[in-house]
Amino acid sequence: MSAIELCQVRKSYGVTPVIHGVDLSVEKGEFIVFVGPSGCGKSTLLRMIAGLEEISEGEVRIDGEVVNEIEPARRGLSMVFQSYALYPHMSVAGNMSFGLRMTGTSKAETERRVKEAAAILQLEPLMKRKPSQLSGGQRQRVAIGRAIVRQPKAFLFDEPLSNLDAELRVAMRVEIAKLHQDLGSTMIYVTHDQVEAMTLADRIVVLRAGRIEQVGTPGDLYADPDNVFVAGFIGSPRMNLLNGTSDGKVVSISDLTFAPALNGPLPVGPVTIGLRPEQFDSAEGELGTLSVSVDVVENLGGTSIVHGRLDEGQIVLVEQRGKTRARAQDKFTAPFALAEALIFDASGQRVR
Repeated sequence: MSAIELCQVRKSYGVTPVIHGVDLSVEKGEFIVFVGPSGCGKSTLLRMIAGLEEISEGEVRIDGEVVNEIEPARRGLSMVFQSYALYPHMSVAGNMSFGLRMTGTSKAETERRVKEAAAILQLEPLMKRKPSQLSGGQRQRVAIGRAIVRQPKAFLFDEPLSNLDAELRVAMRVEIAKLHQDLGSTMIYVTHDQVEAMTLADRIVVLRAGRIEQVGTPGDLYADPDNVFVAGFIGSPRMNLLNGTSDGKVVSISDLTFAPALNGPLPVGPVTIGLRPEQFDSAEGELGTLSVSVDVVENLGGTSIVHGRLDEGQIVLVEQRGKTRARAQDKFTAPFALAEALIFDASGQRVR
């Protein structure tokens, strides 16, 4: 039995639909990440699971039970928000224990759970402090601790790291990953940051305009995207999506013509060729080459990202390693393995 299941879930505000028939099963102990651009419906979907948004159609099931009409407090879920929502007049211990005290949990049990959560999150030295005496990362750990003490069926995270600076985001990302390993709990996490999604998730749910575009492991979505949207959204730097044409047998792009490795027929007409920037740096097997004029080079130390143009003006990113690297205004030949080129048809769907 799935821990959480969405069955043809829809949401409308008046006559405006925002979630369009979503089906999804989340297994026990799984870390699922909802990712997508702003306005895609990921937070709305999470709030529907939590019971904070009314479901227009369909069913949400938790441990097999339909919970559409069950109030949020009785669903057995804990939610961590983007804002820490801590009581400023209470200590860390007071904030973490507040929910348990309000539900009548015994003092001894409350103290035990708070102590365990504090140990997991390394909050023991901070238990007497007020939120104003904590850093942003420490406040977010307290908010997570408040969720842990409830011992929920699942944790729901709604962009919990958005208010933190870049360094703290990385540190907290690692802490949340460790927390999942330690607790083994079911977690659903919302973010617009695809790097966050790639590093945390067992499976990623890519959303666009209230619909699921693809569900898969980070590796599957990176190497085997179903469409142009997923290909361009997952990966940093983003995949090169280059315009080409097909006669049904070969694909032409810039001054290169090749027969892609496909199991099915190649469509006739305009196509999109997908190439990761790093695929130019480790090309093996039968190679194709593209002539690149360099505009700007990002020197990142171990790697460089070349921002260049093909002869007809299309923008292309090329990752380079090693001692020999391009410089601005250079022109060089970038080889890639023909077998690694992904082909998308005129509608943006992957051709396999």
